[in-house]
Amino acid sequence: MEKDLQEHYGYLFEKELLQEILNVGSYIEILEDVMLMDIGQQIKAMPLLLNGAIKVLREDKNGDELILYFIEQGDTCAMTITCCMGQKKSEVRAVAETDTKLIMVPVEKMGEWMGKYKSWQNYILQSYHDRMMEMLDAIDNIAFLRMDERLFKHLLDKAKVNHNDTLQTTHQEIANDMHTSRVVISRLLKALEKNNKIELYRNAIKILDL
Repeated sequence: MEKDLQEHYGYLFEKELLQEILNVGSYIEILEDVMLMDIGQQIKAMPLLLNGAIKVLREDKNGDELILYFIEQGDTCAMTITCCMGQKKSEVRAVAETDTKLIMVPVEKMGEWMGKYKSWQNYILQSYHDRMMEMLDAIDNIAFLRMDERLFKHLLDKAKVNHNDTLQTTHQEIANDMHTSRVVISRLLKALEKNNKIELYRNAIKILDL
């Protein structure tokens, strides 16, 4: 854990803060598609990603999900920060997009470190800003992009966080992520393949137009 923490956060935090994180943080590993946090769950710790990626989703009253943003190594979750500071229950669901390693920092340390370490304060504020911009981008995509444009951007985002131009996924899984039907996704994927942007395989999609 110490080596990974130094590699991904050593340039951000001073030695004293890194040592405190090592002292109080809990190292965990979660496999792809495993849920880290659910809606309504009491938040007791904030994640610092060492490796991998997590997708953060909202759920409507019918149980349908929509991806808000991805967090990767070196990141944390803005919604977690908000809930931690307000001592509220989670309003989002966090699921591992890939196999992921992370350190969970106890909630009570967040406020303490905000006043104690300038680097932590800057990190939290920058992380909050970055995630909010990604949420605004998600809203813009829904409001202003055609469905085929939204789909292709979603595929590009998944390719980025997976560091692979070939995605191991099904049409239904994409439909779930985008809050739409499998039939719509299948039709749009075939259109993207016809336009030489992707190649379709059984439970896999290769992106050609990166």
